[in-house]
Amino acid sequence: MPKLGMEPIRRAALIDATIAEIGATGSLDVTVGQIARRAGVSSGLAHHYFGGKEDILLAAMRHVMREYAREVLNGLQRANTSLARVEAIVKGSFAISNFREDTIAAWLNFYVLALSSAPARRLHRIYAARLRSNLSHALRPLVESRAPDLAARTAALIDGLYLHQGLAEAPPDGEAATRHVMQFVEREIGG
Repeated sequence: MPKLGMEPIRRAALIDATIAEIGATGSLDVTVGQIARRAGVSSGLAHHYFGGKEDILLAAMRHVMREYAREVLNGLQRANTSLARVEAIVKGSFAISNFREDTIAAWLNFYVLALSSAPARRLHRIYAARLRSNLSHALRPLVESRAPDLAARTAALIDGLYLHQGLAEAPPDGEAATRHVMQFVEREIGG
């Protein structure tokens, strides 16, 4: 069995430390040194693996997006109706792995980074397009030509709940957020 080298372990530690550090400070105003200290490595090694701070932040968001995709895919594999497919996408958005304080802070700060960074903006566009596309595909059998519009509004509601939670003083409640979005969707489907 091949031996796992230290690089993947250290990269994973740096990604986890980035998310934790952003969560602790609530901003992108963290240094590579702070991230490296939290990960238990030198800042030189962090620079070696990722380049600069923006590269580490982008790697952390790619990791968060992979976790989100995994949650959605797991839900979609169990869904047997169109509405269940919509719910799987929504639940994936608010799963414990995605809807916790440090990850919410990372998402909100990623949106800020996307305003000034072309690579972050591109990554955000990919995420947003995939979310709308998945929702639209799941909604099409339920609302036909209204699917793209309802998908866009549902995606906006999901993003809005992240923003709302980022400003809230209560701990994240993914089940309540899922119910909120699904009530909106069900009203739109019925009306």
